[in-house]
Amino acid sequence: MSLGMFCAIPLPYRKWHENCANLVIPFFPAVGSIIGALWYGAARLLLSAGLGKVMLSATLMLFPYAITGFLHIDGFMDTNDAILSRRSREEKLRILKDPHTGAFAVVSVLVLFVICFASTYEIVSGTSAAGKLRFLLFIPAISRSLAGAALLSLKALPQSSYGSYFKKNVKTVHKIVVVLPGIVAAAAVCLLLGIKGSIAVGAMAAGFSISIIYAYRQLGGVSGDLSGYALTVSEACGLVALALV
Repeated sequence: MSLGMFCAIPLPYRKWHENCANLVIPFFPAVGSIIGALWYGAARLLLSAGLGKVMLSATLMLFPYAITGFLHIDGFMDTNDAILSRRSREEKLRILKDPHTGAFAVVSVLVLFVICFASTYEIVSGTSAAGKLRFLLFIPAISRSLAGAALLSLKALPQSSYGSYFKKNVKTVHKIVVVLPGIVAAAAVCLLLGIKGSIAVGAMAAGFSISIIYAYRQLGGVSGDLSGYALTVSEACGLVALALV
């Protein structure tokens, strides 16, 4: 259910079980682990194929967005449209639900793509590219662990299905399940990449925390759009940090 909801990978048909809805968010990081494995696998394959640095960077930058059907980018754009409008909270919530794409959404996603492309190019062009690319294995699991924890712990917006549906019957064990993979992934990054990995993980955590807190204060709760916004910022911060160290 989690894989079918949060990923665009074609899957065999499975009936939706209402009594398992409270497991969708806890298994969000597991979806991230699969995406990370495919992302890293694509990087190794394209590197061995001798793809040029520019094309390689563009492909790797777009890969995690494409494999999720641009789901989280949609949330990133919608949230930026709302919070950058500098309107009242009621008007921001209306903009968040508006299906039309505003100027702030377009500008923000262009800035995101430029930053992520430049960071990816720096990573693949460096002398330690092979080592740094291992970070791709763990970025999606860490970001989704953070997003899942926020969705299960913070007050949901009234219009959010995450508050009225996916959080029903959520217990402490569900929160542990969503946090644990992120901790394991972060520890693995620190072990594999040392201080550089620690800095990248710290940047991801800081980027997520700052963006989710800011959006939460602006809108008064969390939703799927807000979690996608913070998740996207978190992953971008990880790439930027790894490119700079």
